[in-house]
Amino acid sequence: MENSYEDECRRSLAEEQAKSLAATNDWEHVDRERVHQDWDVLYREITALLDGGSLPGDQQIQELIRRHFDIACRFYTPSREAYIGMSLFYAEDEAMRAFHDSYHPGMVEFLGAAIKVFAEQGSGFAPSAGAEASA
Repeated sequence: MENSYEDECRRSLAEEQAKSLAATNDWEHVDRERVHQDWDVLYREITALLDGGSLPGDQQIQELIRRHFDIACRFYTPSREAYIGMSLFYAEDEAMRAFHDSYHPGMVEFLGAAIKVFAEQGSGFAPSAGAEASA
């Protein structure tokens, strides 16, 4: 993936999250405890499949990534670019990397690859902020 596209993804994540946070009083509508419980269950399921040799594009993994996306949508519906930006954030933020890799030492890289596959093939994304400019 090109650096400029990754930069666009990072920018989309930051812009979309800031807009959503402002519009929802810092996501006060989200049951954060439930979100963390659901992500915990999901990450344990992914870990088991990762240990079993599953690949990011496998159907079963992509079904789990759909669940990951659905959980993320409890905050706001990200664009395709913002969702990829989320995977970059997981990799680049030290605390997020440590959290995700606590489930499995390869979790961040695996999630990043699986999210990219999902974003390329998936649907249900919000239009990106740059969509009008590139159309």
